[in-house]
Amino acid sequence: MQKVILFDLDGTLIDSTEAIIETFYFTFTKMGFDFQGTRSNIVDLIGYPLEIMYENLGVSQELVDSYVDEYRIRYRDISVAMTTLLENATEALTLASSFARLGVVTTKTARYTIPLLVNMKIDHYFECIIGREDVENPKPHPEPILKAMNLMNISNDNFDIYMIGDTKLDLIAAKEAKIKGVGVLCGHGKFDELREHTQMIEANSLSAVKSIFNLKK
Repeated sequence: MQKVILFDLDGTLIDSTEAIIETFYFTFTKMGFDFQGTRSNIVDLIGYPLEIMYENLGVSQELVDSYVDEYRIRYRDISVAMTTLLENATEALTLASSFARLGVVTTKTARYTIPLLVNMKIDHYFECIIGREDVENPKPHPEPILKAMNLMNISNDNFDIYMIGDTKLDLIAAKEAKIKGVGVLCGHGKFDELREHTQMIEANSLSAVKSIFNLKK
């Protein structure tokens, strides 16, 4: 049975932590918000939709949309320069593409994500890229995964489907979509947190792909 692998981005294939943090502090300053939290408070929320991140960092709900708008403008300007591929990410994609069909399921906005992937020369590996604007309900809801499956014309009946991600959001979404979740420890999730949602946990995307390659079904 042919395999399909869906990848998260931040903490799974790419590192845009510094761009994200810089953009949050930029918006706090521009919007006149006296942020009393720490850098770690921002990092701990990476993977969630922006609106949830801002609310959890203390921004009032009625102002969240304005902050998100400012974030996207600033992030678009700095993200390419401040984002890097994680170690072994290209090797992981090269191996994965040799035996599986690939897609991206991210909470990032896809129209800003695609230039990142083009700049890092990995866009050609993916059949589809599902971003925040493509769904009503982001991860941990299964909708982004189900939409990717629909666009790729695949189902659990005909394909062996995996979601690789670094947070519990990826793994919960995978479980709800009835596909296999693989956690990786190269990003923002902790081992114990990931273990609650999958038995498949690897050091990084390359070891995750190798593990999937060696699985028989």
